[in-house]
Amino acid sequence: MTNDTRRTTAPEGEALSDRPGPRRPAVAIDDATLERDRRWTPLKVVVWVAISLLGGLAWTMIGLVRGETVNAIWFVFAAVCTYLIAYRFYSKVIERYLLKPDDRRATPAEYKANGKDYLPTDRRVLYGHHFAAIAGAGPLVGPVLAAQMGFLPGTIWIIVGVVIAGAVQDYLVLFFSMRRGGRSLGKMAREELGPIGGAAAVLATLAIMTIIVAILALVVVNALGESPWGVFSVGLTIPIALFMGLYLRYLRPGKVTEVSVIGFVLLMVAIVAGGWVSETEWGQALFTLDRPTLAWAIIIYGVVAAVLPVWLLLAPRDYLSTFMKIGVIGLLAIAIIVVRPEITVPAVSEFAFSDAGPVFAGPLFPFLFVTIACGALSGFHALIASGTTPKLIEKERQTRFIGYGGMLMESFVAIMALVAALSIDRGIYFAMNSSAAATGGTIEGAVAFVNGLGLMGVNLTPEMLAATAQSVGEESIVSRTGGAPTLALGLAQILQSFIGGAALTSFWYHFAIMFEALFILTAVDAGTRVARFMLQDTIGQWVPRFADTGWRPGTWICTIIMVGAWGAILIMGVTDPLGGINTLFPLFGIANQLLAAIALSVCLAIAARRGLFRWLWIIIVPLGFAAVATVVASMYKIFSPVPTLGYWAQHAAFRDALAAGETSFGTAPSVEAMEAVVRNTAIQGSLSILFVSLALVVITTSVIETICSVRRGGGPNTEDAPVQSRIYGPSGMLPTRTERMLEAEWAAAEPARREGGHG
Repeated sequence: MTNDTRRTTAPEGEALSDRPGPRRPAVAIDDATLERDRRWTPLKVVVWVAISLLGGLAWTMIGLVRGETVNAIWFVFAAVCTYLIAYRFYSKVIERYLLKPDDRRATPAEYKANGKDYLPTDRRVLYGHHFAAIAGAGPLVGPVLAAQMGFLPGTIWIIVGVVIAGAVQDYLVLFFSMRRGGRSLGKMAREELGPIGGAAAVLATLAIMTIIVAILALVVVNALGESPWGVFSVGLTIPIALFMGLYLRYLRPGKVTEVSVIGFVLLMVAIVAGGWVSETEWGQALFTLDRPTLAWAIIIYGVVAAVLPVWLLLAPRDYLSTFMKIGVIGLLAIAIIVVRPEITVPAVSEFAFSDAGPVFAGPLFPFLFVTIACGALSGFHALIASGTTPKLIEKERQTRFIGYGGMLMESFVAIMALVAALSIDRGIYFAMNSSAAATGGTIEGAVAFVNGLGLMGVNLTPEMLAATAQSVGEESIVSRTGGAPTLALGLAQILQSFIGGAALTSFWYHFAIMFEALFILTAVDAGTRVARFMLQDTIGQWVPRFADTGWRPGTWICTIIMVGAWGAILIMGVTDPLGGINTLFPLFGIANQLLAAIALSVCLAIAARRGLFRWLWIIIVPLGFAAVATVVASMYKIFSPVPTLGYWAQHAAFRDALAAGETSFGTAPSVEAMEAVVRNTAIQGSLSILFVSLALVVITTSVIETICSVRRGGGPNTEDAPVQSRIYGPSGMLPTRTERMLEAEWAAAEPARREGGHG
């Protein structure tokens, strides 16, 4: 795809045309036709009434009916019905009254097309890329940890939170960035919030992004360490993705369904072959890698993935990964409906209002919300939505399907992860997720610790832990913290009841471990590329050449700088004697939600400048909640005198123990480990102060800008000048009848379209 040198920019005030030139079909469906397609029919009424009744019944069973157990199928029905209603009605309100897309306008992918970062991409491929990029560790790990609080708080926040907060943020940021040439969140902040707010947003975004990508990479390293099956299968997805990119680009352009089938088959072959290779002597010798080696491999991969053309590796690899992600989650949902596991966890647990918990410390508010993170609201998504995706989207109306719809799918992943964790015996859950310091790392210690918690209905035995470990082919499942092993166990137990029986429990467990690694690695790909865009935008303020994403020296320099930054943190985490995930994951949740508050603040200022004051509540509600929750969580972490909760309290406790000559203390078994805790808590505490301070500056500046816009009736328009579009694409996954007819017109006019470039 090359630039169309004959494109025209419509002068301000001049209407764009539905048909931009002779012999071309329409590039957009007119408003009257859209209204006709939306008309209610008796069948539509029956369908939506049925969805509403089923959803209402499911929520009643989860929230109001109190028995000893609750069936897991109600979680599936409550989530799916709520998502369908939210997408059909609430996202339509946002589209019609707040954003007002116009498909006659060319997107940056069309008017800036360069075959590298800017390229009109089929909406289905882009949905796969976007979903794969945003769906990292958060929706898998966070809900598993949050199961400590009981089933009801997490369920409500994951489902309701995504409808009013997470999906709204993703949709708004994607649309506003697209209207501004695909600008990064930091660059939009500078334009909308002025020098002070903009500088604070840029600094916070770059710093938080570095932490987020490092933690995502660390989760991958921990999942693939000493796992030849996972290393082989995940590694094989790279050449498969390269083949898919070349296939779509040169061999069979536009044949998305065809290459999808080929990619899916190859992915299944890679997974099955991984299991076979892992059982051979040469496979174990070649693909059993230690964590430092894997860390360096991911660092090198991050550099390569960020500089290659997006069509060659990033988009097809993410699209390929989406098959596995959505396929496994869909299979799990079907299995839950068929197997109907009973949830014995209480609706609200004993730890919901306590500062201490076996899995993580802190009361339900605010720590449930920062622990679940990506499943309901994620600032990382704002970086993807203002990074690669707005540079690839074909038509403006597709932003609803990709932005709002993509986040709903991630929320469903989080609900399935939560159900998988809840379905495990409660005693086994706490034995797996309590620290080695608490359990001693032994079966006997875990049994004594868990039974000592005094949990109603929990009676853990050594035989239960030994039998569970044997069933999944592991030596031990005690203190397998971090969330991933727990999710793998829950998924394996449900799927073996659905397919294969107990004999396949070990297969499903290791399949799930590999699935989680692949799931998260795609977010590292996209995150690295977005970080490069952000740094190029920032340096470009002083050295304009860097702002040109097509300038290869700038691309390489910025990529190496950003990968070096998160790579250094990754190496620190891998070599941390206490395990880097324990050091960095609590910081991940708070930083991620603070970034969401920053993104929503930028969106609020933009919407206010557009004069859409009546609909600002759509942004104010999630912004207000995110700001309060994350600031309160930060205050806990900075000022709490409880060592298990406050960074500085823990820092002081370990520092004092070292000064007193102690050789072990708390979770640290050695002086080296104690020194690591002192160092790491100082880093955590300092970064927490930095992050919350910068976020408060941005939020305050946004509020001031919004008030000024309200008083003057709007503000300056920072959107790119409208450019006449010369291409067409349907707005959703499945085209409507009218869209299919228009697609047929374009297919018939294909020879003329090739003759005229884009049009």
